[in-house]
Amino acid sequence: MLESELHSEQEIIPEEPTREAPQPEKKKTHGKTGLKITALVLCCSLLSGGIGAGSALLFGGKDQKETASTTVQMGVRENTVVDIAHIDTGKEMTAAEVYAENVNSTVGITTSITTNFWGYQTTSAASGSGFILTADGYILTNYHVIEDSSSITVTLYDGTAYDASVVGYDENSDIAVLKVEAEGLSPVVIGDSDNLNVGDSVIAIGNPLGELTFSLTAGAVSALDREVTMSSGVTMDLIQTDCAINSGNSGGALFNMYGEVIGITNAKYSGSGSMGSASIDNIGFAIPINQVNATVRSIIENGYYAKPYIGVSVTSVGEESLSYGLPEGAAVKAVTEDSPAAAAGLQVNDIITDVNGTAITSSDELVDVVRAAAAGDKLTMTVYRQGETVELTVEVGEQIQSALPEPEEPTQDSSQQGQQMLPWGFGNN
Repeated sequence: MLESELHSEQEIIPEEPTREAPQPEKKKTHGKTGLKITALVLCCSLLSGGIGAGSALLFGGKDQKETASTTVQMGVRENTVVDIAHIDTGKEMTAAEVYAENVNSTVGITTSITTNFWGYQTTSAASGSGFILTADGYILTNYHVIEDSSSITVTLYDGTAYDASVVGYDENSDIAVLKVEAEGLSPVVIGDSDNLNVGDSVIAIGNPLGELTFSLTAGAVSALDREVTMSSGVTMDLIQTDCAINSGNSGGALFNMYGEVIGITNAKYSGSGSMGSASIDNIGFAIPINQVNATVRSIIENGYYAKPYIGVSVTSVGEESLSYGLPEGAAVKAVTEDSPAAAAGLQVNDIITDVNGTAITSSDELVDVVRAAAAGDKLTMTVYRQGETVELTVEVGEQIQSALPEPEEPTQDSSQQGQQMLPWGFGNN
């Protein structure tokens, strides 16, 4: 990756409407405000509700005998709070035991995708997998499983099917939170993906090809923190596994042998066996669950998610620049106005070579440091600037991003997004 962005557009907050001056004549109006809910597909809003009472504006004068009033109605709704229950998972299990313990917590996902093809609408189906987060119907899957869908159906192991709505998603993390109207479901137990080693046994439960429902595949962790560029162009650090991962497995759970979810299966390495080329088998990938826990919780509780932000665009120092004596590091290409980086004094053409005592040799390493930070953390940076070394301290900020952006107008497009495979490359599945 030649360039990494460490900032994105900030959420635009509309200005408060201007209150008009009251008219002297007697006039009574009633207005009612509603909560407009928008989503790319069916969705339900989990934004916190405001609690308030009606307010009145009274107008009177020395010679006036009557008053006029206007009432603003404000909605009242219960906040959604995610409670954490700790479950003892100290016993190591066999693959059969992990399957029996969790198959009722996994789901099949079928979507309908409507495409406008030169004025004619066609509908096709796509399938994926997911797993139950809470007993009251929150479900986690991949964003690319539900992308562009016009309807979503979630099916349990016992055959019960539910219509699902989209609570929110993070496209760059390839996750989506769904909601079905149900109670008493069997949720999974979330594990710790940082507590994994290469060689650890893992199993995946999903719906390969959309037909072989609730299949188990077993294998091991082949590599950790594998940098993978998806067919969408997004680069992710993923768990590599030799579990068989095929189209339809996307969004399914990757379990350790203690029955805990430690990853979300989302990609495989695809190739062709024609023309004498060797086919590629059992190179699959999963999103580490620790990478998305905070985002998922924020989507459920708030309808948005926040990410650490410092406000710079950086690129790795190239070979030619290194040959002229410049140090390895992340070279600053742009600094966002009024950002934490600007406040700290970072400038264009600075080269960041160290953060909090850890050497930075590329833009990707700086991205990882910022991504792992929290709002309020202080990053002490060693910066090379025009032959001199300076030390700056950047206080990490927070950038709020909506989990449900405004839907785009449909375009005449004969292709379906998601479910893409690139020959001899990485693709969603």
